[in-house]
Amino acid sequence: MLKLRLAVNVPKVVKRSFGTNIPALQKATDPIQQLFLDKIREYKSKSAGGKLVDASPEILKERESELEKLQIIYGGDKGVDMTKFPQFQFVGMEIMCLLDYFPYSKLL
Repeated sequence: MLKLRLAVNVPKVVKRSFGTNIPALQKATDPIQQLFLDKIREYKSKSAGGKLVDASPEILKERESELEKLQIIYGGDKGVDMTKFPQFQFVGMEIMCLLDYFPYSKLL
């Protein structure tokens, strides 16, 4: 029974997969499609440094001023890396027993 199902369905799946994957593997023959791919590759090479792509000095200056404003609002001093998660240090408190202050007989 399983062999019969495989014999019938495997050719269908292969034909369907072959028909959908072949266009993705072909090279771009359309000039607009090729231009689009060239622009994507150009953007990828420009953005490799992790900075803004084609940013003018005015935009970079505005970005820095906005980051400084955020740093002031959220309490970051100059030179503090605001991208790091803050480190919390909890000081252990002394645990007191209430029965030392209020004996059990007085609570009843």
